[in-house]
Amino acid sequence: MSSESVAQHQAGQATLPANCSKSIAYTTPMRMVEQELRPTNTDSRSYAMTPACPPRNQYRWRIQMVVNLKPAGLCVLLLAFQCAPGKANANVAVLLEEPYGYDGALAGTGHTAVYLTHVCAASLTSLRRCHEGEHGVVISRYNRIAGYDWIAIPLIPYLYAVTKPEDIPVYATGEFAGDLRDRYRRERMEELVPDATSEKAPAGDWVQLVGSAYNRTSFAYEIETTAQQDDELILWLNSRPNRASYRLLSRNCADFVRGVVNFYYPKAVSRGIVSDFGITTPKRVARSIVKYSRRHPDLEFVSLVIPQVPGTIRRSKPIRGIAESVLKAKKYAIPLAFFQPYVAGSFVAAYLVDGQFNPNQNAMGFNPRFLDASAAVDQLGSKVSMTHKTYVLALSNETKR
Repeated sequence: MSSESVAQHQAGQATLPANCSKSIAYTTPMRMVEQELRPTNTDSRSYAMTPACPPRNQYRWRIQMVVNLKPAGLCVLLLAFQCAPGKANANVAVLLEEPYGYDGALAGTGHTAVYLTHVCAASLTSLRRCHEGEHGVVISRYNRIAGYDWIAIPLIPYLYAVTKPEDIPVYATGEFAGDLRDRYRRERMEELVPDATSEKAPAGDWVQLVGSAYNRTSFAYEIETTAQQDDELILWLNSRPNRASYRLLSRNCADFVRGVVNFYYPKAVSRGIVSDFGITTPKRVARSIVKYSRRHPDLEFVSLVIPQVPGTIRRSKPIRGIAESVLKAKKYAIPLAFFQPYVAGSFVAAYLVDGQFNPNQNAMGFNPRFLDASAAVDQLGSKVSMTHKTYVLALSNETKR
């Protein structure tokens, strides 16, 4: 990629709020965070960057060490504290993605996918365990992609259509994002998505599999799993026929994620019987895993926001459930209230009883440029003998020599 196409990023001095003494980031790629993004107003897509303050808990700090990760001065401060035994855990994360385009204008239910931190793509349609330095895989169900039910894309290409964190642009136009997607398609996806007859990038849903963060803000809800569960999932997905079976109301993207999460934790995610009228929606899946984490506080859990890349591309819309979509869209709510007030009242009741969920709540900011630091931390952790599991505090400061 040319020097003109990639904007250089310099991280500033990370400071801690006056009311908290530590800022936590975790050893898995999706959990390496520098700052917390808090909404500045009622618009769910406006964020103010403030240093992350960890939840108050009973953990006691144990070990302090400094590791020099870059000759230019990028240092990672590691602070380990008490938890459980030594090896970094595997994790599964639900990605809740805001709607854009026709979905944003009509339904507003968005999209969902599943991210696995210790599982990687052997190919676009098969899985394996990750090797050292790899950052996991996003598995997603889309309709009309080469006849497959699900496709596996590495985390960084899925979000930014590049293969290295240092190549992620800080600003993007629609044309630039399209060029990045087409370049990745030609290099890694051409067997599934060949050139159009005009030798140009073909149209289709494949564009949502690479560079997701250029078009929408996403939220990640990550919960602890085990290596054994990962191995069983790999065997399960690799052994099943991967043939297109998409149905909007019963086998959509949220149904796929529900199946994967329930494979790890049976009955953790359910359909939205009341507010979503029996349909599995992306927001329902996210709400379910958050509720499951509250019922199982022994499992590590974190929620993150992955902001849409700044640029000229239209911002994504707030994500909604079915009853919420009807109530909050004037084009639906006003005619319904005028012609069928009792039906409108039932939508209100369904939403109030079972449809309220704020994706922003307690969400910290995802910084992809910490991914290489995460790999270094995992490698270091395997060499340090400890009786307790290691969590990591990462504060980045890139200085000029």
